[in-house]
Amino acid sequence: MAEAKSAPQPTTAVPATATATTGGQFRDFIRMDRPKFRVTTAYDSDSSVFLHKASCKLLDDLAKLKMSFSSNNNGEVWEPQVSFTSKFFSLHYDVEERDALLKASFEAAPGLNFKASHQVKARQGEVTMIADLASPDYKLELSSFVPSVGKPKATFKFPLGEVSLEEKEAEEEEQKKSLSVSGILKYHILNGLYTAKFVDENMDLRYAFKDEQMTFIPSISMPSNAVSCAFKRRFSNSDKLSYLYHFDSNNWNAVYKHTVGKDYKFKAGYDSEVRLGWASLWVGDEDGKAKTAPLKMKVQLMVQVPQDDVKSTAVMFRIKKRWDI
Repeated sequence: MAEAKSAPQPTTAVPATATATTGGQFRDFIRMDRPKFRVTTAYDSDSSVFLHKASCKLLDDLAKLKMSFSSNNNGEVWEPQVSFTSKFFSLHYDVEERDALLKASFEAAPGLNFKASHQVKARQGEVTMIADLASPDYKLELSSFVPSVGKPKATFKFPLGEVSLEEKEAEEEEQKKSLSVSGILKYHILNGLYTAKFVDENMDLRYAFKDEQMTFIPSISMPSNAVSCAFKRRFSNSDKLSYLYHFDSNNWNAVYKHTVGKDYKFKAGYDSEVRLGWASLWVGDEDGKAKTAPLKMKVQLMVQVPQDDVKSTAVMFRIKKRWDI
């Protein structure tokens, strides 16, 4: 008998669009776009020093590579450094010293984090454990040097501040090590912020009252009992006057500031301790980055006039320029 022939199995055709999509996703996965470079150069006429920085982000902005060095008008170069930073690991290398600083951090469990650093040339490091207590607002931080030279430093952080306990080295060999207590406490009282900073027997007390037009900040340091008082008055959105007086030395300084938008600022002031008057003009946000400044360039022009020697008036300028390549 003749064998029965099996019916041919139908074949499923793969749509061309599915193949193209799969191939496109694979190409997108292995494709790496050229990293964007950022080059920044800053110059200070007072020191006649250039500071150059170049950086780029890698691995889809997961890491950053940065190089920097200083130079002068004679072409001399010093302090070249290279760094690689990411979320959990960083490496800072000093080319001249042939030394590296390694830093790493990781989360061992929810609410339990570890940080570590190591200085290669000195063969020293530090390990820190940070643990959440009742809530993320309360933390206990333990840090110790490696190799260990004593008991770890303990810091307790809470919503009103933090307190640290640390073993203090004895000044003389015959003396025993003592415990050092330091911290900072903050509390809102009468529409102001009260701040207390203390290190062992030294304490700084400060109260800052601020409203829309005025800021008043008295402070005292103990045990020296040095008292100072700062006063700031805002006349408009663009005009502000600041004044600081030290009662123990009778020294004072005053600063007037006028702004035009976010990118232009004029400041003038006087410091009685060094008997110096000065004026400064900023183009670009004084505290901001060159990225947000006009033409990605920040410029500061300053004039300093000594009260006792007007002929020694100095004119200085600083400039910082950024290029995105």
